[in-house]
Amino acid sequence: HVVQLFVQYIPYELSGGSWRDPKVKATFVDRVLDRVAHFCPNFRQSILHCDALSPLDLEEIFGIHRGNIFHGALSLDQIFHQRPVPGFSSYQMPVKNLFLAGSGAHPGGGVSGAPGHNCAQAVLKDLGIK
Repeated sequence: HVVQLFVQYIPYELSGGSWRDPKVKATFVDRVLDRVAHFCPNFRQSILHCDALSPLDLEEIFGIHRGNIFHGALSLDQIFHQRPVPGFSSYQMPVKNLFLAGSGAHPGGGVSGAPGHNCAQAVLKDLGIK
């Protein structure tokens, strides 16, 4: 069996160390596994291999700025009518025929396919297609 644990809202910059330090990453992984083991006894004993990616790893491996898979914070100033920035939440950018369809668009990457679907609807509307 394979288990994937996605832990959201991990800081890119740490106050007490660096993601480059293997001990820092190992400590974080231990904390996450402890939480899972609290609800799933014997979970740790079933692990044969573990690979953990920090925000720094995501940035270096996949080119995702600051390891943010949502292309920007999902904070109050970056959601709904303010995503990606105030004034450009309609999927159409200020450049003619340029539309935004990725995780940076509303509702963000947490709803798979939704930004693309919504963008496609905006393109159809722009083309006058119902």
